Amino acid sequence: MSFLGNWRRGGAPQFDNGGASYVVKLTKRDPVVSLTKQGAASGNLRVNLSWQMRTTDFAEFAGKRQSLWRHPGRIFKPEVVQAQGPAVVKIDLDLACMYELKDGTKGVVQPLGNFLGEINSPPYIQLSGDDRFGSGSGETLYINLDHQDEFKRLLIFVYIYDGTPAFDRTHAIITLYPSSGPRVEIGLDERAPQARSCAVFMLENVKGELTVRREVKYVYGFQAELDRLYGWGLQWGRGYKSQV
Repeated sequence: MSFLGNWRRGGAPQFDNGGASYVVKLTKRDPVVSLTKQGAASGNLRVNLSWQMRTTDFAEFAGKRQSLWRHPGRIFKPEVVQAQGPAVVKIDLDLACMYELKDGTKGVVQPLGNFLGEINSPPYIQLSGDDRFGSGSGETLYINLDHQDEFKRLLIFVYIYDGTPAFDRTHAIITLYPSSGPRVEIGLDERAPQARSCAVFMLENVKGELTVRREVKYVYGFQAELDRLYGWGLQWGRGYKSQV
């Protein structure tokens, strides 16, 4: 039975924040956490992408403030509101995962091509849906860690399918919610104005220890460029999303 089938019947696994009152934030200085040592290497790992689209930048605000300083009379003039302009950013961020299992099986779970995966059978990874508008819930990927012995490595990445390539103008955060232990956060807060994709973290099983390593590496292409960067060896073609 599929994961979504279980969900409809009310038999889906329950997800929470592990009852943890604190967060592990992966940074350049502290890029790795062991889920095994945290006692969080079982059950379903929930990986959530959330973001907000900025409609202005601090630089624009500073410019307006300086303009008012020089021309105080402008404060009494109504500001012209434009329906569209350079300050309006349209971005469609997608959460995805390239996987490699220990039996040599490789593939991808992503919205493009409707490769949504399976939670109870290989690859034991499933995408819940596709958020095209940056809502509060964002996009969520589920990873069944009860089958961790079958994982070799998983690369979780984010790409901009449509709209302005503007990672630097989003507040994007990846949050990992294990079945127990603290949640883990990785912020995509580095400036990469023209990047289309970002490798966020690598989940690896090395000698029975499951670790999460922060990557946050931006590239200017899409999945094929990330594939070359990490040596995955998949064949890529042009993909499209279904219309909403």
